[in-house]
Amino acid sequence: MQIILFDNLKRKELWPLTATKSVADLRCGILTIKERWEARTKYPVFVITEEYLQNAYTAVPAEEAFIIDATVFADDALLEQILALQTGEALADEDGLVAGVLPFLPELFKRTDPLPYFNNISKITGVKRLQKTWQLFQWNDEILREDFKLITKGRASQPVSPTNFIHQQADIFIEEGARVEFAFLNSTTGPIYIGKDAEIWEGAVIRGPFALGHHAVIKAGAKIYGATTIGPWSAAGGEIKNAVISGYSNKAHDGYLGDSVIGEWCNLGAGTTNSNVKNTAANVKLWNAFSNTYEGAGVKAGVIMGDYTRVAINSSINTGSVFGVSANIFGNGLLPTLIDSFVWGIDNRYDFEKALQAIDNWKKFKHSSLSAQEISVLKHIFEQNKH
Repeated sequence: MQIILFDNLKRKELWPLTATKSVADLRCGILTIKERWEARTKYPVFVITEEYLQNAYTAVPAEEAFIIDATVFADDALLEQILALQTGEALADEDGLVAGVLPFLPELFKRTDPLPYFNNISKITGVKRLQKTWQLFQWNDEILREDFKLITKGRASQPVSPTNFIHQQADIFIEEGARVEFAFLNSTTGPIYIGKDAEIWEGAVIRGPFALGHHAVIKAGAKIYGATTIGPWSAAGGEIKNAVISGYSNKAHDGYLGDSVIGEWCNLGAGTTNSNVKNTAANVKLWNAFSNTYEGAGVKAGVIMGDYTRVAINSSINTGSVFGVSANIFGNGLLPTLIDSFVWGIDNRYDFEKALQAIDNWKKFKHSSLSAQEISVLKHIFEQNKH
């Protein structure tokens, strides 16, 4: 048996985070959606998404499979219902297919209208679906706690060095190869997870819930409050609160980041700070690319930043900002709340070849390089953004 996660019609609501990847690869808590299904079911997981992204994913074997909407966050009860499904059976809610079982994935499977493939559909309610980008930081507290239990169940943490100041050690888990010295770790407010070969430098102050991905680094003197996730191979410093840094990104210096989601391969220059609350304490609105309008996201919302985007030193990011893919952003005063993909500065067009070279340069810092598949995806986005 296998699992196939498919992107539904509204994946664009999660722009710019889904411009470069499937919904299945979005990170919330400790894991990505795909990783969480793998960990909870022990089944191999495959992805069906937009045509221009599909080559980045492994081909789906012609075998019986659970077909599951990638936006679905299943609790234990829903997971039990899904795993009990038989061939041809499905669960659906008001937003369409939640999950079903097919003997194999049809060659021309219509992921935007999948219900006709099933002959026995049961209606359910109360399904938790990821439908807005800001839910990733709003849900991060709850999901991080659940992931911590999932990942650490039946396992023993590496010893905590006696140089650290610890409050409630039982909820701190350190993977093999991680190095944590002279730090302040307080898990009374939530669990603290430190991934394999990660580092927390001296003087860092961390309150849970908190997750640090493998090979990631917390710089000296950092102040981090839950619920915060620092993805793999990222570097973090300064002050961070209730943020998700997806992976391979840097917010390595002083400055504040709060109630935000940062994509992969991003860089926030030294001193860059975002606002997450309006001076009026009114509801914050963020851009929704699917509805082409601003939508309320609650009283706290910082910045949603697409993959490969960089922001210059000492930048001031306004409340409720959305920045696209592969933008090189700089400007005086508060930055605009909406900056498109492949922007140079604030409103100039980024030369495509120069953008690729810059991305490749940044990747070399983390011993990587730009792949042909990534170039193809970026080319598609660049062409779609021609004005």
